[in-house]
Amino acid sequence: MRLHDPWVLGLIVLLPMLFWAQRRTQHEAALRFPTLGIVRGIPYAGVRRWRWVLHLLRGLALLLLVVALARPQLGKAESKFSGEGIDIVLAVDISGSMLSEDFTLNGERASRLDVVKSVVKDFVAPREGDRIALVLFSARPYTQCPLTLDHGWLLQNLARAKIGMIEDGTAIGSALATAAGRLEHSDAKSKVIILLTDGQNNAGKISPTTAADAVKALGIKVYTIGAGTRGLAPFPAQDLFGNKVYRPMQVDIDEDTLKKIADKTGGKYFRATDTASLQQIYGEINQMERSTFSAPRYLDYYELYPWLIVPALMLLGLEAGLSQTVLRKLP
Repeated sequence: MRLHDPWVLGLIVLLPMLFWAQRRTQHEAALRFPTLGIVRGIPYAGVRRWRWVLHLLRGLALLLLVVALARPQLGKAESKFSGEGIDIVLAVDISGSMLSEDFTLNGERASRLDVVKSVVKDFVAPREGDRIALVLFSARPYTQCPLTLDHGWLLQNLARAKIGMIEDGTAIGSALATAAGRLEHSDAKSKVIILLTDGQNNAGKISPTTAADAVKALGIKVYTIGAGTRGLAPFPAQDLFGNKVYRPMQVDIDEDTLKKIADKTGGKYFRATDTASLQQIYGEINQMERSTFSAPRYLDYYELYPWLIVPALMLLGLEAGLSQTVLRKLP
């Protein structure tokens, strides 16, 4: 059980002040006595001695309303969630060549980047206990999302990735160094970088081999993926009339460098030539070693405030009814 807005409970301290202010503003009696001696000797008649109940009913009602405003919630199910988690950085190439449409998605031709987004979504879904980060790169790297367990937010950041948001180029070495920086202070037993690119290193100030040496020293394993069909790939363009046309573009992936990076860090190199092979690659990486952990998890919460508002309104109604009937105060 928890309170969604516990700070609202601070209003409880105002309740005594409210009653004090009410007593201060009560109207004076319409009939005055020159002395109270006679009045003190007159006992309370009938149920008038129970008028304090009205204040009690109103106080309880206001107290219930304040607690209802704090939104008490009850977990529907608390379970001990056991899983195997690691820290993963997804380094994704968003250079201009990733617009090539040599992959398919839902039976239609799609760009490499769009297919990567779809496949990564399926890759992330079953890894509830893993912290995952996202590094985008072209001529320079950019951390789109730091390590997080909020995979929904991670996928939102991935969905916002677009070609052209960073100047064009392919800085594999710099991307690898930035991804390693996301894991440098991680205390996870297993730290992994999954780097996907469709080109050769032609930008950045850090060479891929130098970056691989640094990654190895940090105990990080790198899986590299070369994305793109073999030979020529259809690259979208526009003709003079604004129609979409395709121009053949040579696929030029530096597989030797990607293999060296993977071998040096204890990872593995993969080549994805179509959507199916890319899905298979991420599925295989999904089977990598993990570190076991367990933690409580609440699946959902019941809102309990209706159970407080209804009795509070009933108490206020009862207080109003009594004050106008059997406990009515006459001038």
